[in-house]
Amino acid sequence: MEKILTVNNLTKKYGYLTAVKDLSFTIEKGNVYGILGPNGSGKSTTLGIVLNVVNRTHGEFSWFGGNTSTHDALKKVGAIIERPNFYPYMTAIQNLKLVCKIKDVTENKIEEKLELVGLLDRKNSKFRTYSLGMKQRLAIASALLNDPEILILDEPTNGLDPQGIHQIRQIIKKIAAQGTTILLASHLLDEVEKVCSHVVILRKGEKLYSGRVDDMMATHGFFELKTAQSEALVKHLESDGNFGEIKTENGLTTAFLNEEMSAEVLNRTLFEKGIFLSHLVKRKESLEEQFLEITKNQSN
Repeated sequence: MEKILTVNNLTKKYGYLTAVKDLSFTIEKGNVYGILGPNGSGKSTTLGIVLNVVNRTHGEFSWFGGNTSTHDALKKVGAIIERPNFYPYMTAIQNLKLVCKIKDVTENKIEEKLELVGLLDRKNSKFRTYSLGMKQRLAIASALLNDPEILILDEPTNGLDPQGIHQIRQIIKKIAAQGTTILLASHLLDEVEKVCSHVVILRKGEKLYSGRVDDMMATHGFFELKTAQSEALVKHLESDGNFGEIKTENGLTTAFLNEEMSAEVLNRTLFEKGIFLSHLVKRKESLEEQFLEITKNQSN
């Protein structure tokens, strides 16, 4: 796959505070990447560094395989890393024409981009009449005027109501479907799970996980079990290499799988050992459970 952005051992220090620590990841063309982490985890700092608005302390990053200077590479990048900043007394069209002048691109894509973000019918409305969600959608249209190869969004749904959040997420999916690579920073697990194909999880500036969202959730799941013979059940599960962690709470035994196993196979095996189940459910772990598992082992 073609590499859009490569980050190697990136570190940013503010005095004694390390905002980003030894961070490495790669972004490949045609995917939607999420940088996920709580506030203060280094997401915005990382985006600021690769967009040349924050100076790095150590480490390297390169755009498009390192074959171009950062200045030239950024002409192929669209980004929104702060609140949308347009002239309130000007219309959407007038504001976007001004952006075209600043970016030195033609004005012939304005209506196409307004249609993409669902604002074509409000193109002649003044910016000050827009809702917060509409302002954010106009900012996305503005970032797309140069037909960027990658769109970078910092907390794109922050402060929006549920309808606004849904609209932004649908737009992101639509842009991705047209082949644009997307990198978004978010503190919302739900956002990453619904929108992103890949995720980089940060905590206090350090990378805890990097890879496909599917792979992160591709555990073999776990069984929830109940039986009158819970001691015998736990003993059997602990001796079976197919299982990892086993927990018993209020009569319910939870057994996490190391290997794939069907409920039917487990039920038959236990039956043959004289262990009769009154409750058997197989579940998959959610991204949230995976996230908590990854972060719980890190020091506070």
